[in-house]
Formats: sequence, structure tokens, C-alpha cells
Amino acid sequence: MTSTTTAPGRGPDRRPEAGAVTGRLPWILLVPALLGLTFLVLPLSGLLIRAPWATLPQRLAEPQVLQALRLSLVTATLATATCLLLGVPLAWLLARVSFPGRRLVRALVTVPLVLPPVVGGVALLLALGRRGLVGRWLESAFGVTLPFTTAGVVIAEAFVAMPFLVISVEGALRAADQRFEEAAATLGASRWVIFRRVTLPLVSPGVIAGAVLCWARALGEFGATITFAGNFPGTTQTMPLAVYLALETEPEAAIVLSLVLLAVSVIILASLRDRWVSSP
Repeated sequence: MTSTTTAPGRGPDRRPEAGAVTGRLPWILLVPALLGLTFLVLPLSGLLIRAPWATLPQRLAEPQVLQALRLSLVTATLATATCLLLGVPLAWLLARVSFPGRRLVRALVTVPLVLPPVVGGVALLLALGRRGLVGRWLESAFGVTLPFTTAGVVIAEAFVAMPFLVISVEGALRAADQRFEEAAATLGASRWVIFRRVTLPLVSPGVIAGAVLCWARALGEFGATITFAGNFPGTTQTMPLAVYLALETEPEAAIVLSLVLLAVSVIILASLRDRWVSSP
């Protein structure tokens, strides 16, 4: 026999399961939601419909396409690694340490999110160019020149993508239960051991989510890259730059390159984010 749980003075517990839809659909929200979805999906549909599917394999095998794709994947991965190395400690500082000017620092960290990418490229030139604030010293002391090099692509991508990682990790750190870290401290663990063995596992979903978003943003970066690193095939010409160049002379090639970027981004975001970030 099945039984129902009844609270004193109340009927059987008939609470809906989590995620269940109760009542009628709110049309006042459903209609604009569908319009918003259409607004986002329609351009992608146009890309898929106008794609030259018959010649797609031949175009994908072209050397310039493979070269641009390889460079994009390498530089986006290196930029993400740079963001992880610098961004995770920065997020920890913003989340766990109180210091004067913390709000200003947080605002400065998020500036690349709203800054036009071309302006970011100009700022990188003024700071790291041959006559820049730091670039002049790098060239005279070490002979290192960053603009218009592959390393410049990595720096430009990391500059625009790092805020995604910092915001995600800082949010995860603020939401994490610090009692586990306090317990480890009472057992004699050092701060580095606590961070490595306790804090990082606690916030790993946020770190992975931020890294995925960071990688996707770096993969699609255009403005800062072309301003700071230029558009040289095999050296600085990433997929977005190749799309821009092909659009002026060969629109079908631009569509093919756009499809590659779209496919890579969707696969990465869908597989990694659903696997590691979805709640149980």
C-alpha cells in the first residue's frame, strides 16, 4: 500500500516536483521569449541555409583555412592558460581579501567587457608597442617585440577574455562554504595547501565554466587582434580575421570559415558546460 504524508492541519503533500510547470503558460512572457529566441537563431539559420554544402569539404581542406583554424585553436588555448594562471589568483583576491579600492579594481577588471575591442587594441599598442610604456623597455632590455606577432595575438585575446574567467571564479568563491577551509586550517594546513586541496576543488565548476567562456571569447576575438597583432597569414591571421578578409573577395569562403567557428564554439560550449557545470 502507498501512503501519503500529511502535516498536522493540512492535506496530503502535493508539492510539484522541481522543474515542473504549474498553471497556464504566461503568454506575456512566452511571446517576447520566443521573439528573443528567433532574433538569436535567425542569423545562424541564414548562415546554415546559405552555406555552400556541395563544396564544403574541398573548401575546408584549403591550406589557408587549416592554417587559420590551427592558429586560432593554439592562440585561444594559450590565452585561456594565461587567463587561468593570472585570473584565478586575481578572482581569489577580489573575493577573499578586503583592501582599499577593491571596488575600483573590480571595475577595472571588468572594463574589457564593455570596452570596444579596437580601443583595447590601441591601448595594448600604447602599453606594449615598441614605443609603449612597457614595450619600449622590453625591446631595449630583452629584444622582445610583441605587436604583429603570434604572442601579440595571445595577449590581445587574453586581454578581452580574462574578465569572463575572473567574474565566474569570483562568484564561485563567494558562494563556496568557507567552513571547509577553516577546518583545514585548524588541522595545520598551510594557505597554499588549503587553496590547492580545498578551495580549488570547491570552485572547480566555476573555474571550468569561466575557462570555457574565456576560450570561446578568445577564439572569436577580432578587433583587438587586428589592431595590436595585424593580419599576417600563418602568423597572426586567426579565423575571425580570415573571415573578414574573405568576405571582401570570396563570400562563400567567408561563410565556410564562419561555419567552422560556429561549429567549434557550439560543440565546446554545449559539451563542456553541460558536463561540468550543470547542477545535479
